[in-house]
Amino acid sequence: MRKRRIIAWALVILLAGVALPGRASDEKDNINDIGKRRVAHRSIISEEKEIAIGKQYASEIDKSAKIITDPVINEYVNRVAQNIARNSDLKIPLTVKVIDSPGINAFALPGGFLYVNSGLILTADGEAQLAGVIAHEVAHVAARHWAATQTKATILQYAMLPLIFTPMTYGVYYGVMEAYMNGVPLAFLKFSRDDEKEADFLGLQYMYKAGYDPESYMEIWSKVIGEERSSPGSTPKIFMDHPPTPDRIVALDKEMKTILPPRPQSLVSTSEFNDVQTRLKTLMTNRRRGKDKNAPTLQKREESETAGTKTQKGSPSGDQTDDKPPVLKRRD
Repeated sequence: MRKRRIIAWALVILLAGVALPGRASDEKDNINDIGKRRVAHRSIISEEKEIAIGKQYASEIDKSAKIITDPVINEYVNRVAQNIARNSDLKIPLTVKVIDSPGINAFALPGGFLYVNSGLILTADGEAQLAGVIAHEVAHVAARHWAATQTKATILQYAMLPLIFTPMTYGVYYGVMEAYMNGVPLAFLKFSRDDEKEADFLGLQYMYKAGYDPESYMEIWSKVIGEERSSPGSTPKIFMDHPPTPDRIVALDKEMKTILPPRPQSLVSTSEFNDVQTRLKTLMTNRRRGKDKNAPTLQKREESETAGTKTQKGSPSGDQTDDKPPVLKRRD
């Protein structure tokens, strides 16, 4: 009984260990090595497979979401995002789109498919705040958080599978469940929260390397916190499980003081950001007023010249109206 319990513990812990991060903790602290360091977590899912899965998810989103197709807005947001990507540890291409959604948010699918909410662009006070949220999402992709999470879930299933076919006494079963609840799966429960912290940590470095003011990163998260306090329930669903809490802002402030070297000046915003923000406001206003040229329109049915009546189809005299049944007339 004791031997089986040890085997169960070892199987769960050993296999789950495969999905632990594949990089030293101090390696991601060296900003000068960004782009050459390894920050991606280990995964049984290849990058090619991850891109294929992300492409499939992106296809579904493109069908259901309201994609903003304005070339000026898209070109600008894509340029900001690609600048972040060039100054990150990302190893795969980044595809960027803007969607009509009011949340102060952006989200990245596995494989480097990034979607930026119009609400983020409209709410941000400058380009650096926009870049900060984008950098956070790029960090999720660079660290391969999705692939690592799926790997852990898959390994756990395989680790538990042999136990289904193994006769167990109550004591052995209790030992296995104790390992499951108090051992490795505890890391699973914290994994998403840890991912968010790591994305904060890496994202701050990426925007700094790209030339942006890192304090803007904390300012945009403060906006999310303020919006939730003033209007409970307004926080985007993606933030509900792991919201940008004051503790995260304190941790970011500590990182900024200890990891990021001081420099005389950083980019906060540009006139181009102001132009794009104004253009987006006009576009969204026109959409809501129904002036979008691509919006569907209603076509009215034409009425006859006689006011208040419609000509009955097939009636030569036109004296039949739609609200009366047809009448048969005798020939003279």
